[in-house]
Amino acid sequence: MAKSNLYLIGFMGTGKTTVSRSLSEVLGYEEIDTDAQIVCQQNQSIAEIFASSGEQAFRDMETKLLCELGRERHKIISCGGGMAMRQENVRLMQENGVVVLLTALPETILARVQGDNERPILQGNMNISYIEGLLAKRNPHYQAAAEVVVATDWQSPEEIAKEIEKKLVSGEICFDF
Repeated sequence: MAKSNLYLIGFMGTGKTTVSRSLSEVLGYEEIDTDAQIVCQQNQSIAEIFASSGEQAFRDMETKLLCELGRERHKIISCGGGMAMRQENVRLMQENGVVVLLTALPETILARVQGDNERPILQGNMNISYIEGLLAKRNPHYQAAAEVVVATDWQSPEEIAKEIEKKLVSGEICFDF
């Protein structure tokens, strides 16, 4: 069965939200940012959710949202950086769409997120060595979940969106337009 949703996964700062907007223009699909959805549903920032309820509660909110989004079709879903760490989330994404991993070098990530206080995982750890360590832990999960991998260093969001579209159109991936 062909899949009709796109799930963008990857570490924070790899461009998931920005690229999903460009992909939305290219494909004409609605773009949904899971972090923004949760913030809206909870009426709290992610940092506030982490502080008041803890990371586990936030991760449970992500899984619940993925279950809801699984009923949607023709959506581009930009996932939070930790979404692919749970096997249940990976299963839900793979069942309901094509999983696209966006990657970037630690230096690129740091440059993109530096000064952003809404990244609770990086609070007090806004440096290359911490990002490298976290990437090393997360990369096996990202790689296992992904059907498509695109490096975002040195490319504009529009170029990345076109690269993803090209892979979908080529028939290399079973995707229902």
